[in-house]
Amino acid sequence: MADLHVEEFYKDAAIALVQLYNTFPRRINVFVEDIAGPDDPDEFGLHSARHMACFGALLWLAEEGLLRYVDTIRQEALDQAVLTRHAFIRLSAPAPASLTQPLGIPDEKSAETLPPSVQEDLSTHIHLVRTALRSGNSARISQIMRATFFADHGND
Repeated sequence: MADLHVEEFYKDAAIALVQLYNTFPRRINVFVEDIAGPDDPDEFGLHSARHMACFGALLWLAEEGLLRYVDTIRQEALDQAVLTRHAFIRLSAPAPASLTQPLGIPDEKSAETLPPSVQEDLSTHIHLVRTALRSGNSARISQIMRATFFADHGND
């Protein structure tokens, strides 16, 4: 079983990347509160550990070349964030059948009755990330995020 903070990282990263993919190529502000939930800073104005972990995940995604942003808005948000070319290509790419089939994504034979555009959409990494988020299953979210960004994918 993974550490809770690692599972939260995968979920935070997945939510942020879906937000950015859904608005690509438009730049948007990515608010920590929209990802990690409301935060009530303490009497000194310091955010909770959960809020800061989510903010750290956003910064890490930028440092690793998955998103770009113009500036931070205090520790509340990333200003004018957008996916990088690398992240957009990876999220749009077809996922391997070994990943899609256990999640109930139709295989080639059963998907043949679907229009080609739907077949292509159902096989992408972004579709898997969205499906995993909807399931609410932390282990599934972690699995999909590891497979999408951290597995060896050749020349990407």
